Amino acid sequence: MIIGYREKQFNIEDMDALIERFLRYVKEYTTSNPKSKTSPSSERQLLFGDKLADELDQIGLMDVDRDRYGYVTATLPSNIEKQVPVVGFIAHMDTCPDFSGENVKPRIVKYQGGDISLENNVVISPKQFPEIENYIGDDLITSDGNTLLGADDKAGVAEIITAMDFLLHHPEIKHGKIRICFTPDEEIGRGAAHFNVKKFGADFAYTLDGGEIGELEYENFNAAEAVVTIHGKSVHPGSAKDRMINAICVGEVFDNSLPDKERPEHTEGREGFYHCISFEGTVDEAVLYYIIRDHDRSIFETRKEMVNNICKQLNEKYGEGTVTVELKDQYYNMREKIEPVMFIVDLAKDAMEELDIKPIIDPIRGGTDGAILSFMGLPCPNLFAGGHNFHGPYEYVPISSMKKAVEVVIRIAEKIAKKDV
Repeated sequence: MIIGYREKQFNIEDMDALIERFLRYVKEYTTSNPKSKTSPSSERQLLFGDKLADELDQIGLMDVDRDRYGYVTATLPSNIEKQVPVVGFIAHMDTCPDFSGENVKPRIVKYQGGDISLENNVVISPKQFPEIENYIGDDLITSDGNTLLGADDKAGVAEIITAMDFLLHHPEIKHGKIRICFTPDEEIGRGAAHFNVKKFGADFAYTLDGGEIGELEYENFNAAEAVVTIHGKSVHPGSAKDRMINAICVGEVFDNSLPDKERPEHTEGREGFYHCISFEGTVDEAVLYYIIRDHDRSIFETRKEMVNNICKQLNEKYGEGTVTVELKDQYYNMREKIEPVMFIVDLAKDAMEELDIKPIIDPIRGGTDGAILSFMGLPCPNLFAGGHNFHGPYEYVPISSMKKAVEVVIRIAEKIAKKDV
């Protein structure tokens, strides 16, 4: 049995390999660790990288390497004589630390509509997630409800490898040189920290790190992190009046000083936010970790200024040095770097339309490695990988969307070979 790909055909066995890969990858525990100072932030990412490198060797890719920072790279050589731009495809290996990624047990569900009930009282319901009804009749992959699934971004990893495997075994599909890379620590904003753009050697690239089928993104948040440390004064509660400074309470005051409606649960579209990721502490010391996001660069700078101003106000109230803040920019909106080379967006858009996929071109309410890479000299829009409801137990990915992502990668490679871009 075969499924159509215009002039070319995909054997169903190739797509079976896609799902087998994905189910195998999500069982690998690769959660990144934002508190770690190492690169990568967790040893488990190196172990997964070694397995991916071995697999790339086995399928026949060239120049396979896993470097000391965890980056896995490889080359699919050109099978045409003329010189065409070198394209790269990139995905990340880590999963988000916001929810458990250990001991993932994926399930394949034939979706017939209604609720999907998982363990741990997790219900994926169209009442809460209405877009799931777009996939009635499809096979969906979920976790068992106790962990996230990891389609962000192991779907992208599986799709890229499957596309390269297919091209290796179908030389009738012409393509130029293709470079691939799997990065660590994307979920904690460090995915491109040690990426060597010159060594990678691509003229432009695409991350496969988007959500639903059709997503094509070249605009993302400007992003910063803020670590707020509260230095309290611990005094016996029996004699604490006018002496004690409870760091936990001061932390609550800090958080309540931020605009209540400018948090992720109240924003959408291009609206930015402040998001408290963690709050830990005792009377003596408390630490709050925030991410700050906005598409508009000037508003982004204003948000950071507000954090500094709250810190200043609290020090005036509780004493100098009570509150300190460390602000660090993580990445910027890639739009300014993509607009001068918009042909790479048009190339992906045309590839999707030729495959009867409707492109969805909206700003990312998040970021990808591609944002940082674009500022490092490698223009890198983002393509869909197919998943929904990332970073939690409600995550799922339609198998049909993953198959289409493979087709888009192959079609882009084919289009580059057919004409000058």
